[in-house]
Amino acid sequence: MELTETEPKADFVDEIKRIVASARETGLVIRAMGAAALKLHCPKYAYLYDALERKLSDLDFVAYSKDLKKVEELFERLNYKSRKLGYAISVGAYGERAMFEDAVNNRIVDVFYDRLNMCHMIEYKGRLELDYPTVPLADILLQKMQIVNLNEKDMKDTIVLLREHEVGETEKETVNVGYIVELLRDDWGFYYTVTTNLKRTKHCLRQFKPLSDQDREDVANKISRLLDAIEKSPKSFKWRMRARIGTSKKWYDDVEETVRTYQ
Repeated sequence: MELTETEPKADFVDEIKRIVASARETGLVIRAMGAAALKLHCPKYAYLYDALERKLSDLDFVAYSKDLKKVEELFERLNYKSRKLGYAISVGAYGERAMFEDAVNNRIVDVFYDRLNMCHMIEYKGRLELDYPTVPLADILLQKMQIVNLNEKDMKDTIVLLREHEVGETEKETVNVGYIVELLRDDWGFYYTVTTNLKRTKHCLRQFKPLSDQDREDVANKISRLLDAIEKSPKSFKWRMRARIGTSKKWYDDVEETVRTYQ
């Protein structure tokens, strides 16, 4: 099969599909994450993105570090230009990472390898094969809710995600609460950030005027189900010991906003 070599597509969802399909043709596993990936998963409630004035800017992907060279070759073939990052930024701030530029649409693509290391670490080893063409929905939710200084756009993404999908025990088109519970029962800091942000999002539902009463009720109920499952799960000894210290000791990593510059 001939690989796609056209220019990058302007539509975010179409470009995700093009990139991931081209990767699959060569046996490369790469998955989209972030807001654009979420929009792909939410066709029924995609209109809320416009209603909530949620603008998309860049594309984010995850791949395995063993495929680093193949990822570079993929984006070169798809008419992207590699941006070279300094070691301290590309590895230290966010985990191992590559950046590519789409000059046609004036857009940046970030590719993270194995994990996302921001306020809290999200591991992707062994999880990229669980969904297609994005990471599982639970991982997208965690990516949003792990941000200590939660902003409005991440609340909007979480609202749309939960409006579209059920909370359950599987991965496909479902927010896998069992996976989330297992992660948070062993890490008090991660638990505290995620539960705090879920509560804040639920509290702020009224401020988003385009949402209907049915939208708010549905999302609020799903947040309550997530929180209930998280709180009722037995916690590890490490979790309980860290909980005694609480917020008197910093429970998250600082993440500086990356400056995207050529080197």
